[in-house]
Amino acid sequence: MRLFHYHLVTSKLRATEARYLGKLGFALVGRYGRIGEERKRFESGTSWEELDGASFRVRLVELQRGAVNVVIQPGHWELPRVDHLGFAGDEDEFADVLERAAALGLKVQEHAERRAFVATNAGYRLEVHPPRDWLEDMLADEDELRLAEVHLRCDEPSRKASALKELLGVESIAQSVLVGGTAIRFLPGGPQGRPELSAELFD
Repeated sequence: MRLFHYHLVTSKLRATEARYLGKLGFALVGRYGRIGEERKRFESGTSWEELDGASFRVRLVELQRGAVNVVIQPGHWELPRVDHLGFAGDEDEFADVLERAAALGLKVQEHAERRAFVATNAGYRLEVHPPRDWLEDMLADEDELRLAEVHLRCDEPSRKASALKELLGVESIAQSVLVGGTAIRFLPGGPQGRPELSAELFD
């Protein structure tokens, strides 16, 4: 399994987008939302001022650099919180996660395109993917940017780390879970429920 994606919720959507585009060098995949009742997607080249003039209501923004994909959704929290973490695995790893979820009595939402969302009952969800052509292309190049570490502040770091370790069947050290070369560190002092994104380290 490899962590390639995380979905953030924040009231500062535009400032968070600007950080990824400017400071971190991500590319805009698209801004998704509605104008009236019509669904719309805008790529790079259309400014927020133009979108505001068209009464665009944003649902989410997607950004990518190398083997890292980030989605930002408008919400209540100024500091971004993590709704879910996205993992890619082989067929066996994908099936194993769903089997562990069933054994633990966790809610699983399977989608037609063969991805699945798993509730951890620890304040966040997992999105798991079996092999896909687009994912394999995204993850294949060893020179591409990757996540080395992601730090999440939360109220119960041991519980949140244990939930991830159990579902993925991976190693952990204290409140850090090691997944395919990425350390996911759960830190104390954060909010209840969804963890707060504290830091990312890329390599």
